Amino acid sequence: MKWVNNSAITVFIARLVLPIAIAALAAPALLGQQAGVSTQPASLTSADSRATLNPEMAARLFIGPGDLLTITVFNVPELQQTVRVSDTGDVVFSLIGKMHLAGMTVAAAAVALEDEYRNRKMLVDPHVTILVTEYATEGISVLGEVAKPGVYPLLGPHSLLDFISAAGGLTASAGSTVSIRRRTGAEQVVQLDANNPQKALAQDIELQPADMVVVARAAVVYVVGDVGRPGGFMMQNNGKLTVLQAIALASGVNKTAALSHAKIIHRTPSGYVEADIHLARLLQGKSPDRALAPEDIVFVPNSKLKSAVAGGFTSVVQAATTAAIYTIRP
Repeated sequence: MKWVNNSAITVFIARLVLPIAIAALAAPALLGQQAGVSTQPASLTSADSRATLNPEMAARLFIGPGDLLTITVFNVPELQQTVRVSDTGDVVFSLIGKMHLAGMTVAAAAVALEDEYRNRKMLVDPHVTILVTEYATEGISVLGEVAKPGVYPLLGPHSLLDFISAAGGLTASAGSTVSIRRRTGAEQVVQLDANNPQKALAQDIELQPADMVVVARAAVVYVVGDVGRPGGFMMQNNGKLTVLQAIALASGVNKTAALSHAKIIHRTPSGYVEADIHLARLLQGKSPDRALAPEDIVFVPNSKLKSAVAGGFTSVVQAATTAAIYTIRP
């Protein structure tokens, strides 16, 4: 009889304590709901509105196998956990179990997790935040004229300049044209002027997972003939170079140069076309300087060989090609 009384007392205490424990566990979520906006961070909104709060962000961050996720539930620290997405794209959450998140955006995964907590009646009004702390499959490929080409992981939102910096910066042969190919196949071309930092910052754009970045090589013009340093020279001033600038890069003309018989040889789809330039007048400031196009050849003949290119451009073009191979200097 005494044992029966003790059992009855035990059952009575269990029935009394159990509702209190359940209320204590649910209190943080209930308090967050009752307190309203004043108890929540300003960035938190309802699940439906947050899914469309930042479409660009949602379109950028995709979850994939191997990604490391940090999950936080507002005002319920017991549910915070750091998990890695499995090879099959699944994640095992506390109290919920396995969920498939691969291919979902971060915002969509957060909404799905909120719905699970809500549908299972675990939380009244959950607010879930998912942070991708490590991307395993969504790297950015940086190729072309950078110091360290390769694939770099995308750890949160970053811009084009961030990844160029991560790749060791531009090489001395880099041009101002940067091509970006998106995951969807769309291509975008950005002009980064290294000589104008403000303009470069204005042209900086945000990259997306699986983007491919290719930094183009600067265009080249050639100066051959009776000059101090024949060779090919990079058009690094935003792709612009004039005749006098090219002559200066070639260490000027020699005393034996025939300044009035210099030529510009321009390559066209139909072949080479020459144009006469009077270097003496250019050097004296009596004629306006002339802009050069990529692959142009400036030929300064020797005074004893004024007719060296008469009848064709073969020897000049061969000289420029040789100079480009051995003596290209930025």
